Amino acid sequence: MKGLSNKRVYITGAASGIGRATAQKFYDEGSEIILIDRPSLKETELDVVFPQRMVYIQGDVTTKETLEKIDAEMKKGIDVVVNNAGITRDAQTIKMTDEQWDQVISVNLTAVFKISQMAAKHLKEQNRGGCILNAASVVAHYGNFGQANYVATKAGVIGMAKTMARELGKYNIRVNAVAPGFIKTPIIDTMPEKVIQMMAEKSPLKRIGEPEEIASAYAFLASDEGRFITGTCLNVDGGLSI
Repeated sequence: MKGLSNKRVYITGAASGIGRATAQKFYDEGSEIILIDRPSLKETELDVVFPQRMVYIQGDVTTKETLEKIDAEMKKGIDVVVNNAGITRDAQTIKMTDEQWDQVISVNLTAVFKISQMAAKHLKEQNRGGCILNAASVVAHYGNFGQANYVATKAGVIGMAKTMARELGKYNIRVNAVAPGFIKTPIIDTMPEKVIQMMAEKSPLKRIGEPEEIASAYAFLASDEGRFITGTCLNVDGGLSI
């Protein structure tokens, strides 16, 4: 895709699943990738997968220490940030604990805001435009049983993207969200086959999505082909939300 070569791209939650596929996609497009996740570099083997044009920041995006590391790296340059890191702590509303609520809000919403805010400041100072991308979910549009905390965060990052797009457009900084449907990630792999098949049947395309399909959406929105798209939420869900 045009416009991604030599770009500095930050990706949170990059060690596995959609984050790792996104890292691979931008790397293949010629970007320099700055990957952020909790496991050690040795555990992830990302230095083997990406032997050049890769920086790894180990840490939890909810901590001040990790945010300071990201900020220091962004001072060296930034073009794109993909706020991909996310967690679930499912429980029905009447049974959900304060800890379950706070953990999900902290990772999925507060950290996304802080990293987006940080990125926006550096992109403005650089004065060459840029792109902020947030991981939403199709459940943000219609809710999901046992996920009041998770759905609230995913609806929140969509609203955040729309607001930031209005505020940052004058600096040629674009902000969008991507809402995946059911995607083949390590979490899905632990589910019974009949549950996976039931999920697939809910999509008009009758299948589960691949992480690479979400990665391609991020790359498109960050590329020159997506340069007139801002303030939107792109559903990549096999038609699940229609």
